[in-house]
Amino acid sequence: MAKKKVKKASVNVVNLFIRYILLVLFGIGNLFIIYFIFTPLTVYPVYWILDLFYKIIFNPFSKTIFIGNYQIELINACIAGAAYYLLLILNLSTKMNAKQRVYSLSYSIIILLILNILRIVILSMLLLNDSLLFDFTHKLLWYALSIIFVIAIWFSSVYLFKIKNTPIYSDFKDIMKLVRKNI
Repeated sequence: MAKKKVKKASVNVVNLFIRYILLVLFGIGNLFIIYFIFTPLTVYPVYWILDLFYKIIFNPFSKTIFIGNYQIELINACIAGAAYYLLLILNLSTKMNAKQRVYSLSYSIIILLILNILRIVILSMLLLNDSLLFDFTHKLLWYALSIIFVIAIWFSSVYLFKIKNTPIYSDFKDIMKLVRKNI
């Protein structure tokens, strides 16, 4: 019985170590890995959707869409790498089983990707139609709603996948239990 507890504790420590190493790796190089993955997943759908409504010239190397006299450059902030990283932090710093983690992370990433593509398309259409709401909407989405999107996605993921633990805190609590047992 004691061997099972020791083995389970060591598996939990290895799991925890791997999760936090992954977080560090994804954060290295100014989120290079995240931008490498999500830039094409964002830029191309935006281009395809806008191409349904407008005559477009697209430069995939500069991530720039030309429509008439307008130039829409999708910079890293548009890709929302920090938002994906925050969702990754919330997911990987929370103790849960593998199935919950895969579902939660997949759900979170897909929802954020869809919302981000829609956000860029709507802002582009506001700009292209010379809407007076463009500046206000852009600033509102940038400063206020972006963090609300991430929080809402995380809370909906917690609810849908019945996640019972708290990011970072639950891991810290488990580490403290192990330390107390070994002292």
